[in-house]
Amino acid sequence: MIIIIDYDTGNTRNVQKALEFVGLENKISADPAEIRKADGLILPGVGAFSVAMKELEQRGLVSVIQETAQKGTPILGVCLGMQLLLEGSMENGFTEGLGLIEGLCEKLPDDPDLPVPHMGWNQLVVTEETSLTKDVSKEYVYFVHSYYADCEPDVIDAIAQYSIKIPAMISKGTIYGTQFHPEKSSEAGLRILKGFKEVVEHVRFTSN
Repeated sequence: MIIIIDYDTGNTRNVQKALEFVGLENKISADPAEIRKADGLILPGVGAFSVAMKELEQRGLVSVIQETAQKGTPILGVCLGMQLLLEGSMENGFTEGLGLIEGLCEKLPDDPDLPVPHMGWNQLVVTEETSLTKDVSKEYVYFVHSYYADCEPDVIDAIAQYSIKIPAMISKGTIYGTQFHPEKSSEAGLRILKGFKEVVEHVRFTSN
């Protein structure tokens, strides 16, 4: 069972429909017990980093997500959810994140020809092959964001060129993130979710 973490700042229903399409049994939940027992977690998110972290804290989910990650449960953060995986964000002053992947969220640079927020379809350049990136090189995916993940190259799996090279997909162990919305990215997005399904099934098989 995949748990889509419910904390009132995520595009949960669209994510759920996409997971159902690729054959991943799932449930939207904020129940710590269900999250701890899950085969995998999806952390969606739209809006402000600080608001999202506050919602997770109020539900007592920060430590639950961190504990679940430490035991090797696959996690996929989507858009803001990917940013929450990092150590923190400089949006509206520094806010501490989940600390599951090294890096910090910074505002996209101003560019007269490239407005912020970055919104629309951009091409992926895969820099590291993983279960999630193996079928999406040069595919176009859908972004909506004003901040980006400033990460070391060793956790970046794909980039997209905008005013800078944006880390579009990141990972560390069984923790993955997409800055874009796979649930809004047509066939390419579904292939990424199928790749996450492979990770979940592999971890479940090897842990039994």
